[in-house]
Amino acid sequence: MGEVPRSVLGQLYELADSRELPEEAKGEETGLYYRLRARHRLQEPQAEVDRALDEELVGMFLACRSARDRLVVLLHSRVGLRRGQVAGLRRSDCHLLPDSRTLGCDVEGAHVHVRRRANANRAWSKSKRAWVQPLDFLVVQGFDQYVDERLEKLGAGGSDFLLVNLFREPLGAPMSPAAMGELFGRLSKRAKLGRIVGPHMARRAFGSNVVDAGGSWDEVQMLLGQEHPGSVAPYVIPDRSRVREAVERVPSPRELSGRGER
Repeated sequence: MGEVPRSVLGQLYELADSRELPEEAKGEETGLYYRLRARHRLQEPQAEVDRALDEELVGMFLACRSARDRLVVLLHSRVGLRRGQVAGLRRSDCHLLPDSRTLGCDVEGAHVHVRRRANANRAWSKSKRAWVQPLDFLVVQGFDQYVDERLEKLGAGGSDFLLVNLFREPLGAPMSPAAMGELFGRLSKRAKLGRIVGPHMARRAFGSNVVDAGGSWDEVQMLLGQEHPGSVAPYVIPDRSRVREAVERVPSPRELSGRGER
Protein backbone atom coordinates (compact mmCIF):
# COMPACT_ATOMS: atom_id res chain seq x y z
CA MET A 1 0.00 0.00 0.00
CA GLY A 2 1.46 3.37 -1.04
CA GLU A 3 1.94 6.48 1.04
CA VAL A 4 -1.08 8.70 1.65
CA PRO A 5 -0.63 12.14 -0.02
CA ARG A 6 -0.04 15.04 2.37
CA SER A 7 -3.03 16.87 0.91
CA VAL A 8 -5.29 14.02 2.02
CA LEU A 9 -3.69 13.85 5.47
CA GLY A 10 -4.29 17.57 5.86
CA GLN A 11 -7.98 17.07 5.26
CA LEU A 12 -8.16 14.27 7.81
CA TYR A 13 -5.88 15.57 10.58
CA GLU A 14 -4.63 18.81 12.05
CA LEU A 15 -1.53 19.44 14.10
CA ALA A 16 -2.23 19.82 17.80
CA ASP A 17 -0.15 19.83 20.96
CA SER A 18 -0.42 18.33 24.43
CA ARG A 19 -1.52 21.50 26.23
CA GLU A 20 -5.22 20.80 25.74
CA LEU A 21 -5.06 17.23 26.97
CA PRO A 22 -6.36 16.43 30.46
CA GLU A 23 -3.72 15.38 32.96
CA GLU A 24 -5.02 11.79 32.95
CA ALA A 25 -4.34 11.51 29.22
CA LYS A 26 -0.76 12.80 29.38
CA GLY A 27 0.43 9.83 31.39
CA GLU A 28 4.10 9.99 32.26
CA GLU A 29 4.94 12.43 29.44
CA THR A 30 6.31 15.80 30.56
CA GLY A 31 6.79 18.96 28.56
CA LEU A 32 5.20 19.99 25.30
CA TYR A 33 4.79 17.52 22.46
CA TYR A 34 2.84 17.54 19.22
CA ARG A 35 0.26 15.12 17.91
CA LEU A 36 -2.18 14.64 15.05
CA ARG A 37 -5.81 15.35 15.91
CA ALA A 38 -8.64 14.08 13.74
CA ARG A 39 -10.61 16.90 12.09
CA HIS A 40 -13.77 14.85 11.79
CA ARG A 41 -15.30 12.51 14.34
CA LEU A 42 -18.28 10.28 13.86
CA GLN A 43 -20.82 10.80 16.59
CA GLU A 44 -22.04 7.50 17.92
CA PRO A 45 -25.85 7.59 17.94
CA GLN A 46 -27.25 7.38 21.44
CA ALA A 47 -29.25 4.23 21.89
CA GLU A 48 -32.81 4.94 22.93
CA VAL A 49 -33.65 3.45 26.28
CA ASP A 50 -37.32 2.83 26.89
CA ARG A 51 -39.50 1.08 29.40
CA ALA A 52 -42.70 -0.86 28.97
CA LEU A 53 -45.79 1.08 29.92
CA ASP A 54 -48.02 -0.38 32.61
CA GLU A 55 -50.90 -0.49 30.13
CA GLU A 56 -48.77 -2.53 27.73
CA LEU A 57 -47.80 -5.03 30.42
CA VAL A 58 -51.41 -5.44 31.50
CA GLY A 59 -52.41 -6.00 27.88
CA MET A 60 -49.71 -8.65 27.46
CA PHE A 61 -50.71 -10.32 30.73
CA LEU A 62 -54.32 -10.54 29.57
CA ALA A 63 -53.20 -11.89 26.19
CA CYS A 64 -51.48 -14.89 27.82
CA ARG A 65 -53.07 -18.26 27.14
CA SER A 66 -51.46 -20.18 29.98
CA ALA A 67 -50.52 -19.75 33.61
CA ARG A 68 -46.89 -20.38 32.67
CA ASP A 69 -46.81 -17.45 30.26
CA ARG A 70 -48.47 -15.18 32.82
CA LEU A 71 -45.77 -16.13 35.33
CA VAL A 72 -43.06 -15.31 32.78
CA VAL A 73 -44.53 -11.83 32.33
CA LEU A 74 -44.78 -11.32 36.08
CA LEU A 75 -41.20 -12.43 36.75
CA HIS A 76 -39.95 -9.77 34.35
CA SER A 77 -42.36 -6.95 35.12
CA ARG A 78 -43.06 -7.34 38.86
CA VAL A 79 -39.88 -9.06 39.99
CA GLY A 80 -37.48 -7.30 37.62
CA LEU A 81 -35.40 -10.29 36.58
CA ARG A 82 -33.47 -10.57 33.34
CA ARG A 83 -34.63 -13.25 30.93
CA GLY A 84 -31.50 -15.30 31.59
CA GLN A 85 -32.28 -15.19 35.30
CA VAL A 86 -35.91 -16.15 34.73
CA ALA A 87 -34.95 -19.08 32.48
CA GLY A 88 -32.34 -20.19 35.02
CA LEU A 89 -34.66 -20.34 38.05
CA ARG A 90 -34.98 -23.74 39.68
CA ARG A 91 -37.96 -24.89 41.67
CA SER A 92 -35.63 -25.20 44.66
CA ASP A 93 -34.87 -21.45 44.34
CA CYS A 94 -38.50 -20.52 44.98
CA HIS A 95 -39.70 -20.15 48.56
CA LEU A 96 -43.33 -19.05 48.58
CA LEU A 97 -44.29 -19.52 52.23
CA PRO A 98 -44.33 -16.75 54.84
CA ASP A 99 -41.81 -18.83 56.83
CA SER A 100 -39.27 -20.97 54.94
CA ARG A 101 -37.22 -22.25 57.87
CA THR A 102 -38.47 -25.78 57.20
CA LEU A 103 -36.64 -25.48 53.88
CA GLY A 104 -33.45 -24.39 55.62
CA CYS A 105 -33.93 -20.71 54.69
CA ASP A 106 -34.11 -17.91 57.25
CA VAL A 107 -35.41 -15.26 54.83
CA GLU A 108 -38.89 -14.08 55.79
CA GLY A 109 -41.72 -13.82 53.32
CA ALA A 110 -42.15 -15.17 49.80
CA HIS A 111 -39.00 -14.83 47.68
CA VAL A 112 -36.75 -16.38 45.06
CA HIS A 113 -32.99 -16.91 45.23
CA VAL A 114 -31.29 -15.59 42.12
CA ARG A 115 -28.04 -17.45 41.48
CA ARG A 116 -25.47 -17.63 38.72
CA ARG A 117 -24.87 -21.20 37.65
CA ALA A 118 -24.12 -23.21 34.53
CA ASN A 119 -27.43 -24.27 32.95
CA ALA A 120 -28.20 -26.76 30.21
CA ASN A 121 -30.53 -24.23 28.53
CA ARG A 122 -27.73 -21.62 28.40
CA ALA A 123 -29.53 -19.38 30.86
CA TRP A 124 -27.08 -17.10 32.63
CA SER A 125 -27.39 -14.54 35.39
CA LYS A 126 -25.42 -11.43 34.50
CA SER A 127 -24.94 -10.63 38.18
CA LYS A 128 -21.95 -12.42 39.71
CA ARG A 129 -23.42 -12.36 43.17
CA ALA A 130 -26.47 -14.23 44.40
CA TRP A 131 -29.30 -12.33 46.05
CA VAL A 132 -32.80 -12.79 47.41
CA GLN A 133 -35.68 -11.18 45.53
CA PRO A 134 -38.98 -10.64 47.40
CA LEU A 135 -42.28 -11.54 45.75
CA ASP A 136 -45.63 -9.83 46.16
CA PHE A 137 -49.02 -11.55 46.45
CA LEU A 138 -49.76 -11.27 42.71
CA VAL A 139 -46.57 -13.13 41.76
CA VAL A 140 -47.23 -15.78 44.41
CA GLN A 141 -50.70 -16.31 42.90
CA GLY A 142 -49.03 -16.65 39.50
CA PHE A 143 -46.74 -19.33 40.93
CA ASP A 144 -49.67 -21.24 42.43
CA GLN A 145 -51.60 -21.29 39.17
CA TYR A 146 -48.55 -22.39 37.21
CA VAL A 147 -47.74 -25.20 39.65
CA ASP A 148 -51.26 -26.58 39.17
CA GLU A 149 -50.96 -26.28 35.39
CA ARG A 150 -47.57 -27.99 35.32
CA LEU A 151 -48.80 -30.80 37.56
CA GLU A 152 -51.76 -31.38 35.24
CA LYS A 153 -49.57 -31.44 32.11
CA LEU A 154 -46.49 -33.30 33.36
CA GLY A 155 -47.36 -34.84 36.71
CA ALA A 156 -45.11 -34.66 39.75
CA GLY A 157 -41.33 -34.71 39.57
CA GLY A 158 -39.52 -33.87 36.37
CA SER A 159 -36.91 -31.19 35.81
CA ASP A 160 -35.91 -28.91 38.66
CA PHE A 161 -36.06 -25.98 36.24
CA LEU A 162 -39.03 -23.81 37.13
CA LEU A 163 -40.23 -22.93 33.63
CA VAL A 164 -40.45 -25.80 31.16
CA ASN A 165 -42.14 -26.69 27.89
CA LEU A 166 -45.77 -27.60 28.48
CA PHE A 167 -47.27 -27.26 25.01
CA ARG A 168 -44.58 -28.40 22.56
CA GLU A 169 -41.85 -31.00 22.33
CA PRO A 170 -39.71 -31.81 24.11
CA LEU A 171 -42.21 -31.65 26.97
CA GLY A 172 -40.62 -30.88 30.31
CA ALA A 173 -37.46 -29.37 28.80
CA PRO A 174 -36.43 -26.02 30.32
CA MET A 175 -37.41 -22.88 28.47
CA SER A 176 -34.46 -20.97 27.01
CA PRO A 177 -33.78 -17.23 27.31
CA ALA A 178 -34.51 -16.94 23.57
CA ALA A 179 -37.93 -18.48 24.16
CA MET A 180 -38.67 -15.71 26.67
CA GLY A 181 -37.99 -13.09 24.01
CA GLU A 182 -40.11 -14.94 21.46
CA LEU A 183 -42.98 -15.12 23.95
CA PHE A 184 -42.85 -11.38 24.57
CA GLY A 185 -42.89 -10.80 20.82
CA ARG A 186 -46.01 -12.95 20.37
CA LEU A 187 -47.78 -11.32 23.30
CA SER A 188 -46.99 -7.82 21.97
CA LYS A 189 -48.66 -8.68 18.68
CA ARG A 190 -51.54 -10.55 20.28
CA ALA A 191 -52.23 -7.57 22.54
CA LYS A 192 -52.00 -5.23 19.49
CA LEU A 193 -49.54 -2.92 21.21
CA GLY A 194 -48.17 -1.32 18.05
CA ARG A 195 -44.59 -2.15 19.04
CA ILE A 196 -42.63 -5.09 20.39
CA VAL A 197 -42.14 -4.91 24.15
CA GLY A 198 -39.16 -7.01 25.14
CA PRO A 199 -38.25 -8.62 28.47
CA HIS A 200 -35.68 -5.92 29.28
CA MET A 201 -38.28 -3.19 28.78
CA ALA A 202 -40.40 -4.95 31.39
CA ARG A 203 -37.40 -5.01 33.73
CA ARG A 204 -36.95 -1.25 33.24
CA ALA A 205 -40.63 -0.78 34.00
CA PHE A 206 -40.13 -2.59 37.29
CA GLY A 207 -37.22 -0.39 38.34
CA SER A 208 -39.07 2.76 37.29
CA ASN A 209 -42.23 1.75 39.12
CA VAL A 210 -40.29 1.16 42.34
CA VAL A 211 -39.00 4.75 42.17
CA ASP A 212 -42.40 6.14 41.19
CA ALA A 213 -43.83 4.39 44.26
CA GLY A 214 -41.33 6.17 46.51
CA GLY A 215 -38.48 3.65 46.46
CA SER A 216 -34.91 4.90 46.87
CA TRP A 217 -32.07 4.23 44.45
CA ASP A 218 -30.31 1.87 46.86
CA GLU A 219 -33.52 -0.17 47.03
CA VAL A 220 -33.71 -0.30 43.23
CA GLN A 221 -30.04 -1.30 43.10
CA MET A 222 -30.70 -4.16 45.51
CA LEU A 223 -33.86 -5.31 43.73
CA LEU A 224 -32.21 -5.31 40.30
CA GLY A 225 -29.14 -7.15 41.55
CA GLN A 226 -26.84 -4.32 40.46
CA GLU A 227 -23.34 -4.13 41.92
CA HIS A 228 -22.76 -0.41 41.28
CA PRO A 229 -25.14 2.49 42.06
CA GLY A 230 -24.46 4.05 38.65
CA SER A 231 -25.85 0.98 36.91
CA VAL A 232 -29.34 1.86 38.16
CA ALA A 233 -29.75 4.95 35.94
CA PRO A 234 -30.83 3.17 32.71
CA TYR A 235 -33.58 1.41 34.66
CA VAL A 236 -35.15 4.53 36.15
CA ILE A 237 -37.43 6.13 33.57
CA PRO A 238 -40.05 8.05 35.55
CA ASP A 239 -43.67 8.06 34.58
CA ARG A 240 -44.47 11.15 32.50
CA SER A 241 -47.25 12.19 34.84
CA ARG A 242 -44.76 12.22 37.72
CA VAL A 243 -42.39 14.40 35.70
CA ARG A 244 -45.21 16.88 35.04
CA GLU A 245 -46.19 16.89 38.70
CA ALA A 246 -42.57 17.65 39.61
CA VAL A 247 -42.65 20.74 37.38
CA GLU A 248 -45.96 21.89 38.78
CA ARG A 249 -44.61 21.60 42.35
CA VAL A 250 -42.02 24.29 41.65
CA PRO A 251 -43.43 27.56 43.09
CA SER A 252 -43.83 30.52 40.80
CA PRO A 253 -41.94 33.80 41.44
CA ARG A 254 -45.23 35.43 42.48
CA GLU A 255 -45.73 32.76 45.15
CA LEU A 256 -42.20 33.17 46.41
CA SER A 257 -42.63 36.93 46.70
CA GLY A 258 -45.86 36.55 48.60
CA ARG A 259 -47.91 38.03 45.76
CA GLY A 260 -50.08 35.06 45.04
CA GLU A 261 -52.84 35.52 42.50
CA ARG A 262 -55.97 37.10 43.87
